[in-house]
Amino acid sequence: MSHARFKLAQDANVVFAHRYITRPQDAGGENHVALSEDEFESRVARKLFPLHWHSHGLRYGIGCELNHWLAKGLTVIVNGSRAYLQEASRRYPELVPVLIEVSPAVLRQRLQGRGRESADDIESRLKRAGEFASLQHGKLVRFSNDAPLNTTGPEFVELIRSQAPVTICD
Repeated sequence: MSHARFKLAQDANVVFAHRYITRPQDAGGENHVALSEDEFESRVARKLFPLHWHSHGLRYGIGCELNHWLAKGLTVIVNGSRAYLQEASRRYPELVPVLIEVSPAVLRQRLQGRGRESADDIESRLKRAGEFASLQHGKLVRFSNDAPLNTTGPEFVELIRSQAPVTICD
C-alpha cells in the first residue's frame, strides 16, 4: 500500500484515505490518525465515519472526506476489512473490492518482521486470514502478494489505475 501511495502521489485522479485507528501513532506500520476510544466513539456518534469496524482488538474508521472525494469522481483507495465488506458494499454499491492474498508462510514471516503482534496474535491473524479464503463478491478482484515488492508493487499500481473507485481489503 505504501508503494502504491508513493507511486501514485502525483496522480490527480487517485487519493488514499487515511484510517482513523484506536492505535498509538508510533505503533509502526501505516500512516494513520490515532484516536482514543472516547475520541473514536465521539466521531461515530457524530456520524463522521461513513465506514467503521472492529478488527484485531482495535477500532477503524474512514472519515467523511471519502464522500467528498467520491463526489468529485476520484478513485479512492481504502484499506478496509474483509469482515466489513458486505456492509461497505451496501453503503457504496460502486465499490470494487481488491482482496490482497498472501500465503500463510509469507504472511507469518511478514507479521513477525514488523514486530507489532505477539506470537498468539500472529496465530490469530493466520487463522482469520484462512477464514476469508472463500470470500465472494460480485466485483471481487484477487491480487496475489507473495512475490517481492519490486514485482508486486508495479502490478498493484497498474491494478489501481485500471479500477475506479477501489477499496482494498486486507
